[in-house]
Amino acid sequence: MTSELNQDVMTLAAAHDGPIETDAVIVGAGPVGLFQVFELGLLEIKAHVVDALAYPGGQPVELYPDKPIYDIPAIPVCTGQELTDRLLKQIEPFGATFHLGQEVTEVQRQDDGRFFVATSKGTQFLTKTLFIAAGVGAFQPRTLKVDGIEQFDGSQLFYRVKSPAEFAGKHLVIVGGGDSALDWALNFAADGLHRAASVILIHRRDGFQAAPASVARMRDLCERHEMQFIVGQANGFEEKGGRLSGLKVTGPDGVTRVVPVEMLLVFFGLSPKLGPIAGWGLDIERKQLVVDTEKFSTSVPGIFAVGDINTYPGKKKLILSGFHECALAAFGAVPFIFPDKKVLLQYTTTSTKLHKVLGVDSPVFD
Repeated sequence: MTSELNQDVMTLAAAHDGPIETDAVIVGAGPVGLFQVFELGLLEIKAHVVDALAYPGGQPVELYPDKPIYDIPAIPVCTGQELTDRLLKQIEPFGATFHLGQEVTEVQRQDDGRFFVATSKGTQFLTKTLFIAAGVGAFQPRTLKVDGIEQFDGSQLFYRVKSPAEFAGKHLVIVGGGDSALDWALNFAADGLHRAASVILIHRRDGFQAAPASVARMRDLCERHEMQFIVGQANGFEEKGGRLSGLKVTGPDGVTRVVPVEMLLVFFGLSPKLGPIAGWGLDIERKQLVVDTEKFSTSVPGIFAVGDINTYPGKKKLILSGFHECALAAFGAVPFIFPDKKVLLQYTTTSTKLHKVLGVDSPVFD
């Protein structure tokens, strides 16, 4: 999943005896967590980044690396992977250290005001500040509740598409009624490069929680016999020679039919779980961390929350909003890291100090 660019610009953690002493630890290496590195870097604060995934990028890379994103300022369109690569390139001057494939399991405030942070792999930190950019938490896809079908997980049953080429030329059955189910059904039914041999979309009702344009296009493809749509509930399966061969689907008429399947994709959405974060003594509202809108501090001074993990009046779950939160959180962290230092707002366009931090030549203006 990690591209050559990612490998070139990332500093991966080396073995270390005892806790790593640092100014900042960022939990989450999604787009918002990566941009938090940038905003801290402009203030000369170096960070360590921890993520449960084995690669940076968070939800956009894990769930839809090839889907287009249209609302990033000054970038008309990019994929989740492209956005991640650009952010990694942008933060390269700041030398963040990545600790991937591990989950933060413990956070304890120390007598000196710092935080002891430990991960599932035994990595330990003593940090002055902690930034939680964990998206929706330890997100897990909601699974298909059919007894025994989990035996095909990873071989014929999938809850996300990591490599579209893996499904090209296959007889696909896609279950779900949201944007992901519709998007991938359309992709595999019409995409010349990754076109499937056949696509059958199954949803429990003839109504969708997806973009109307996608629904209209799906119905058009069905009318042209380029894919099929079946209303029904999956409640069983058939196998042949140890392989999944059919999905039992009960329709509105009460009749159960067997739908042939070679590869099964299920998109029921994500089940957000805060996981260990719930035990860190932070104020929580509906599985999200309550923050202020001045510096995006949680209820524990020195711990900040940015991106989809936080909540406040008027909160909008957009990557753009998360980027804004990162800037204010970085300035909010300054008193904890540089208590005797007054930090003024500077602009990357004109500040020779920031040019030095970024490693670029100061422009000469006529």
